[in-house]
Amino acid sequence: MIGTVVKNKGIVYLVGAGPGDPGLITVRGLKCIARAEVLVYDRLVAPSLLGHAPPGCELIYAGKGPAAHTLKQEEINAVLLARARAGRIVTRLKGGDPFLFGRGGEEALYLAQHGIPFEVVPGVTSALAVPAAAGIPVTHRAFSSSLAVVTGHNEAARAEEDAVAWDKLATGAETLVLLMGRAKLAGLTAKIMANGRSPRTPAALISRGMLPQQRILCAPLEEIAAAAEEQELPAPAVLVIGEVVQLRQQLAWLERKPLFGLGIAVTRPREQAAPFSEAVAELGGYPLEIPLLSLAPPLDTGPLDQALLELHTYNWIIFTSVNGVKYFLVRLRQLGRDIRELKGARLCAIGPATAAALEEKGLRVEVVPGAYRAEDLWERLKGEIKKGETVLLPRTAAARPFLPRALASLGARVTEVEAYRTLPGEGDGALLRRLLEERQIQVMTFTSPSTVQNCLALLGGETKKLLGGVALASIGPVTTAAARSLGLEIEIEAARYTIGGLLQAIVAWAGR
Repeated sequence: MIGTVVKNKGIVYLVGAGPGDPGLITVRGLKCIARAEVLVYDRLVAPSLLGHAPPGCELIYAGKGPAAHTLKQEEINAVLLARARAGRIVTRLKGGDPFLFGRGGEEALYLAQHGIPFEVVPGVTSALAVPAAAGIPVTHRAFSSSLAVVTGHNEAARAEEDAVAWDKLATGAETLVLLMGRAKLAGLTAKIMANGRSPRTPAALISRGMLPQQRILCAPLEEIAAAAEEQELPAPAVLVIGEVVQLRQQLAWLERKPLFGLGIAVTRPREQAAPFSEAVAELGGYPLEIPLLSLAPPLDTGPLDQALLELHTYNWIIFTSVNGVKYFLVRLRQLGRDIRELKGARLCAIGPATAAALEEKGLRVEVVPGAYRAEDLWERLKGEIKKGETVLLPRTAAARPFLPRALASLGARVTEVEAYRTLPGEGDGALLRRLLEERQIQVMTFTSPSTVQNCLALLGGETKKLLGGVALASIGPVTTAAARSLGLEIEIEAARYTIGGLLQAIVAWAGR
């Protein structure tokens, strides 16, 4: 059982996070993240996976790049040991599969030697997934019935100068896949050819596979290293050698999707991000969840409670967001009441998503404007609301003052109550900066003025520098105006002021 503690000791889960696509982690791996008290994660782990960690989980970045290690391997081992000895549940999240050139075996051995319980959760390795995403099957009956996976990063863990038996391997498998060999590419390919592999063998170098910056180079084996230098293809890179590379021209499926190659920052609250992220991924994009907004009940529920106890006195109840619906109905239940209390009021929703949230509860929405902002809602209600009618407006205190003032100008008696609070999200500023510095984000989405403000708060004085070259996408004119007032230029704006409309606008922009 996950979470087992043996003799007052914690446990360590060595989890393979997969090749970078958050959708390729195993169900077991997600469960280990969800139960973690400490999460130690690598550089190539999809950022959105961190959002599955529970509140209060200690996040420790242990990323290793070609030129720098945040933590040395000995330091990572020490962290795992110390946290487990403190009786904590530790999830060690590693890119790909933990036992395939991922030092998972070394960490497991270290834990075993110190009497720490551990479990290995296998992951999808980049050796198979990255070629597959590039349209290269590593085996095919007509081309290859054997496969060898080799590391190109050979450290002196053993006495031999070169532990790889290239004289046997170069021609011993029909398909060769080399991982972590970008820095030594010329020397590696020379050894393979010197040991009998034809210089004209088809080869493919897949740089930053399954990340937004994925680039693919195909060339004969004898030309691939020079071509990679000329095109400045960076690490990490997977090299595939064999006749199966010929199939890429017919099978390159991912690059045909409209958002291929785009890292899209999803800045919605964590609990609302999944549908947008999934839609981005379906279209070939790479969703990066950086919540810039979080939601909470009011600090003082008194005004909301009073309104809920007097629902029979209102002619209208106007909902301006899905969040307003959610927190309104939750508090209604907490007071021991239900939707029957709404029977005397006419319901209005600012847009189709808000209307759907009400209709899912069996409530009939009478008014939905054609466009989804306060000004259009007011125009729609002008001929509906009569002087002296009572209107309940449950929403966030951070909302614009336009609507209650406009309704009052019609002669309505408006009661505005705070149904929920909007707070800065739990998005990690250091993570956001790193993703921007590494150019993993090509599109930054803003779904409200608050997301714009919170982004600037996270990035501080580096905002314009870090967002240079990034397309900023807004859900509608109100958010666009807020961004421009803070010195940001919006390049993409949704014609329909919904998450679906925002996605459509990004697709149209990408097509241009």
